[in-house]
Amino acid sequence: MEKTLTVQAEASKRNLLMFLLPSLAGILLFMTPVSYNGDLTIMIAVLAKSLQALLSDWLTAIVTVLITLSALLSLFTTLFKPALVTRSLFLNTLFNVRPVWLVSRLLGAAFVLMVFTQSGPELLYSGDTGGLVLNDLLPVLFAVFIFAGLLLPLLLDFGLLEFVGTLLTGLMRPVFRLPGRSAVDCMASWLGDGSVGILLTSKQYEGHHYTQREAAVIGTTFSAVSITFSLVVLAQVKLEHMFVQFYLAVCLAGIVAAIVVPRLPPLCWKKDTFINGEPRPANDENTPAGYSRLGHGYALALARAGKVKSMGQVARTGVHNALDMLFGVLPVVMAFGTLALVIAETTPLFTWLGLPFVPLLELLQIPEAAAASETIVVGFADMFIPAILATSIESDMTRFVIAALSVTQLIYMSEVGALLLGSKIPVNIVELFVIFLLRTLVTLPVIALIAHLVF
Repeated sequence: MEKTLTVQAEASKRNLLMFLLPSLAGILLFMTPVSYNGDLTIMIAVLAKSLQALLSDWLTAIVTVLITLSALLSLFTTLFKPALVTRSLFLNTLFNVRPVWLVSRLLGAAFVLMVFTQSGPELLYSGDTGGLVLNDLLPVLFAVFIFAGLLLPLLLDFGLLEFVGTLLTGLMRPVFRLPGRSAVDCMASWLGDGSVGILLTSKQYEGHHYTQREAAVIGTTFSAVSITFSLVVLAQVKLEHMFVQFYLAVCLAGIVAAIVVPRLPPLCWKKDTFINGEPRPANDENTPAGYSRLGHGYALALARAGKVKSMGQVARTGVHNALDMLFGVLPVVMAFGTLALVIAETTPLFTWLGLPFVPLLELLQIPEAAAASETIVVGFADMFIPAILATSIESDMTRFVIAALSVTQLIYMSEVGALLLGSKIPVNIVELFVIFLLRTLVTLPVIALIAHLVF
């Protein structure tokens, strides 16, 4: 009996340490603000920037090789079904993909090779289209994916999400109809990068912690734009001195959108079932009798930490995460990002789509409404384009509204949209465009109200 109690005490101590130490490391890396070169960011972003600086001369070549390899291996696997791949659950998941993703990877490889070799139509490899995606965006994503993928198990596997999720369920479930753990996704995006939040959400969905509806809502609502990038957008429209008012508008509009948009189609139409089709158990988030919410969260965290058998297992999970993003997501970002920017640069499509917003802008008394309308829908291609177009607008109020709107629209195909399409999160490109428009319609009046108060 005494021996049994000793073993249980040692196991409990081990579980406590396995919960505390990796979780604290995850909080420090993913969620603790640090100052770096005068900017507020997180350690994962600092590590990613350091890797970018170290490999600056080689990054575009590395990304080109990875995307090309992804396309070739996927094509070979689809055609010949080699046993080496099909017998490995991870390799089979990575390279034996559905036809739509195979086409995306082949398209991404074709685009990246054109840009890297500066061959083919200039329209595809210019610095405003494919060149922008390969040279400016993909190196950043490569570095983020390496560190976020390797280190995400610190947040996922040691009980932190169980602990935080239990504590915050009382807030997140009634207000946003989401599990408490989704707050961690938002925090990681807000302080670091939206791509980190999407990666975290996708892995939680694959791990049966989010239903289809929850994963779609979190991926399109809580993968917030980082503070750092918000500053870049504001600097582009020459209103850096108004950061407090600007970020207040962004946060307030984002909260309103997070409450309203998920209650509208297409997000409200998503099934509340896990990736395997099973519903969430009715008592899944209930606090058992005899437990406080804090005590229940602590017990769940220790139980989750106890499932970790070795750090080697955790390291393998991290490597799998990183490879999954590098081979699975980079090609999709290259393909969809390039196509969206080509449409934005060479056709009046986004200008036409912006015309219906002129009466709304005039109703909201936004100066230079016609010029502002041209920037609204183009944000679906890339978040930075509206800020670039807004530099020719004279009104400070209008530039303020455009900058804040471009950040709260959230879904843009040169990064977040393509990342969502490349992940397991159940959304398609049509749904993303509808959600983009809904976010625009919901957040624009909120931003306009604040703009009138501060100007």
